[in-house]
Amino acid sequence: MTNVNKKVHVATKKRLRVNLTKNFYEKLAWTDNHAVCGIDEVGRGCLAGPLVTAAVILPPGKTHRLLKDSKLMTEEERLKASLWIAKNGWVSYGIIHHRTIDKHNIWQATLIGMKKALVNLLATCPLKPASILVDAMPLTLLDTNFHTIPVHHFPFGEKLSTSIAAASIMAKVKRDALMGKLDPLFPGYLLAQHKGYATALHYKAVGDLNYSMIHRLSFLKKTLNPPSIDQENHEEQQRIC
Repeated sequence: MTNVNKKVHVATKKRLRVNLTKNFYEKLAWTDNHAVCGIDEVGRGCLAGPLVTAAVILPPGKTHRLLKDSKLMTEEERLKASLWIAKNGWVSYGIIHHRTIDKHNIWQATLIGMKKALVNLLATCPLKPASILVDAMPLTLLDTNFHTIPVHHFPFGEKLSTSIAAASIMAKVKRDALMGKLDPLFPGYLLAQHKGYATALHYKAVGDLNYSMIHRLSFLKKTLNPPSIDQENHEEQQRIC
């Protein structure tokens, strides 16, 4: 166990008795010039489109006033922040297809996306993080080459960690751009407006047009009762034959 990991281990025990403070893990690592990795996702509650996860490593001690919870930012602020992150840090994404979400459920799909983003990042980033910070999700790395790196997950991660906030910004900007590209391909659903989220506008569009090939059927079953994935695959095979 490295010195910084020993500090994190001891400090984490103390943290269990107190509230987590802003950039708790960053400050522990940055004191010894070590980096941390933040991970977050965007699109868990959407009815359509992919889930996007992002993993971000910032240079030790380097931050920006715009690095905060992406949900509290304007689109212009997110774009500006994303440019700063891309220029100064290291970023990788895990983009999970809506059919993978239907197959595994959104919880497992999120973990798959987070692990994908993280492994891709650690394979290319020259810095090995002292710890990995995840917004709420209990990510495990036992089946990877990075299982010795401590992973900490906690709620409200975007507010408590600049690294997680940076990941939330990058994931949000990436997913919004993807939904913008899908919008003209699926006219009538207004994807560029609601980004696939379960808004009244989106529900109305689905009610008028039925679901499209990018909708998450497992999310729509309770409201529209679409055919099961197996049934849809069977019908597709029949059409091909």
